[in-house]
Amino acid sequence: MPSSITLLITGLSTGLLAGGASCAAVQGGLLAGAVTRRTPARVPAAAASAKRPKSGGRTATAERVAAAQAPEPLAGQLAPVGAFLSGKLLSHTLLGALLGIFGSALQPSPRVQAGMVVAAGLLMVLFALDLFGVKAVGRLVPRPPASFGRLLRRSAKTDSAATPALIGFATVLVPCGVTLSVELLAITAGSPVAGAAVMFGFVLGTAPLFAVLGYVLRRTSKALSGQLAFLTGVVVLAVAAWTVMSGLQAGGWVSFDSPAKRPAASGPFIVEGGDQNSAEADAGSGKTSAADAPVRMDASGQQILTLTVTDFYETTQFTAKADVPTTLVLHGKDSGGCARAFTIPELGVQEIVKRNGDTTVDLGTRKAGTLRFTCAMGMQTGSIDFK
Repeated sequence: MPSSITLLITGLSTGLLAGGASCAAVQGGLLAGAVTRRTPARVPAAAASAKRPKSGGRTATAERVAAAQAPEPLAGQLAPVGAFLSGKLLSHTLLGALLGIFGSALQPSPRVQAGMVVAAGLLMVLFALDLFGVKAVGRLVPRPPASFGRLLRRSAKTDSAATPALIGFATVLVPCGVTLSVELLAITAGSPVAGAAVMFGFVLGTAPLFAVLGYVLRRTSKALSGQLAFLTGVVVLAVAAWTVMSGLQAGGWVSFDSPAKRPAASGPFIVEGGDQNSAEADAGSGKTSAADAPVRMDASGQQILTLTVTDFYETTQFTAKADVPTTLVLHGKDSGGCARAFTIPELGVQEIVKRNGDTTVDLGTRKAGTLRFTCAMGMQTGSIDFK
């Protein structure tokens, strides 16, 4: 399964690149209500012309006019925005943890997880088309009930200091398309910590745009949602394409990497316990020794493939013998990131590679053909060609 740090980065980048604009288009009205409800009321012009006493003092009305027209401090303008984002961050993080627990209970296979990632990408495509104004997909896009939106807008009119935080918390019930897709990723995370990490990162990624939008709304009281719909659709569509491609690779169905660019390893196979003089000659000539060979045979006839895992897979294309008992050794060498979450979708293999050390996977006796492996996010792939 993907590490929590990897999912945090994935959620953060998705929120930063696509989530902010997409969610602002859906939740901009709620944000406007949350941050503009306490803007000092403007006093009518007639009241503003009230006469001052000859003594030079101010009437009570004149003092209220001056207070209303005085510029609001920056802290006062940003406080409701911060409360809104804090409430949103809390609710989405809790939801991510619950979705992670749900995914952990299900324990989906690598291909089921990959299928859910593909579904998340296709859902993004629907929302992108909806942002482009394609009417044919309007009925396919999930939307919250209109009555719920009206209820939140009415609650935004209250003067309670906690209202922006409560409205932000409630946005979990008014998800945008990208949010729904990230929620599917939280399910595939397989643990409450990882699920919370991807949702936390996502909301954190949306925060800069929401903060700027909230500040502008606080200053101008003009809702800007919808003006960036087309640009948002383009970004969401690009993220959707990347998500679908990653899901297809994570399922082992396709590989978009060029075989010519892959670090390859193949025979001749070195038999451990063979000719000692030959082994010494190899060592003296700088050739790969038996212990270091990515593809080798031991004295018992067991074929051993060694994949070195750092932040990447150092060998991504193996050529091995078919119809021979085979063991894959995952050699962790200061491994990290998504590469540690190793999967072989066809076999249902899911392993977390040791940071430093070996993890063995029994591949059995394979017939001629190609066996693909990948990280759990489908970002790094490779194959073993049995011949």
